[in-house]
Order: sequence, then C-alpha cells, then structure tokens
Amino acid sequence: MSGIRLRCLALAVLLAAAGGVAQARQCDGVSFPEQVRVHGQTLTLNGLGIRKATFFRIKVYVGALYLAHPSADGEAILGTDQPSEIVLHFLWHVTTGELRDAWREGFKASAPQELPALRARIAQLNGWMHGVGSGQSMTFVHRSGQGIEYLLNGVPQGSIAGADFARAFLGIWLGAHPPGRALKAGLLGGACR
Repeated sequence: MSGIRLRCLALAVLLAAAGGVAQARQCDGVSFPEQVRVHGQTLTLNGLGIRKATFFRIKVYVGALYLAHPSADGEAILGTDQPSEIVLHFLWHVTTGELRDAWREGFKASAPQELPALRARIAQLNGWMHGVGSGQSMTFVHRSGQGIEYLLNGVPQGSIAGADFARAFLGIWLGAHPPGRALKAGLLGGACR
C-alpha cells in the first residue's frame, strides 16, 4: 500500500474514532447516544440528569430526555405534542412498591386536576412495575397523538393511550414540581449533577 493511501486510511480511522466519541454523552459514568431512532424518527439528546432520593442524596437513576426539537423550556415542551423518549438508567435497586409509589406521587404533582381521568392508566402502568436493579433501564417513548410505550431493558412491556397521559407523564420531570430541580435542569440541557 502506498504511503499516501496508508495516511488516508489512518486519517479515516482517526476521524471515525473521533466521530464515535462525539456521538455520546456521559453522566455519572453512564453513556447515552446523541441521537436515537424511534419509530422511523430521529430524536436528539436534550439533556441528562441524576435523580437523587432521601436525606442521604442516594443516586437512583440517570435520566436522559430525547426530543424531536430540543429545547431548554419545560413549559414549551409540555405545550407541544412532539415525539419524545425518556430513558431511566438505574444506579440503585428500587423495589416494586417504591416504583409504584413514585409514579403515584409523580402524577399527583404533575397533573392533580387530571388524576380522575388518569387513574386507570396510572394503575395500568403500575401493573407493569417490578423491582429494578443497578444497570437496568426503563424507556418511555411518546409518539405524537398517542400515549406512552414502555420498554424494560429494551423489551416492550406495553402502551398506554392518550396525549393527556403522555403530557402528564412528561410533566413529572418537566412540570412545576419535578422529583428534583437539578434533575429537571439537567434534562433541559443544564449540567448533569
């Protein structure tokens, strides 16, 4: 192989490697791709945040928010019906009861007036909950005009219909009363902390 071809090949390998590094972001040692393809649509990583719980600030999960149109404005995101994906990569074991309680509290904080209309669908979501351990992930995909599709470690578990459910669900993290201000700020493009 000639010297020029060898240098071109080496340059191509270096550019490909650099491109691979630039294609992911990390938070607390967990990597997330800059873009994901969901149901034929490309979503871009909007931000990453860490959910901390209890007085001891235990790191429960790293959350990633993907949007069709990235934004730093939580209210604007909630005001649209754009496709989105939330990934919760767990750093700590969470029991079935803790997950169910967290969903009930999250919806109560996110959409208190809509709770009667959402109650059966929240129960449906809670019916799919089982304890998760460190390294496992929950993914929630919202398609415009539809509800939420839930995947556990990449395996589909089911879907819950309704744009109202999807808005209330996303409002858990982006609404006025998120489970953590730093988590919300991170998902909206701020620092992951």
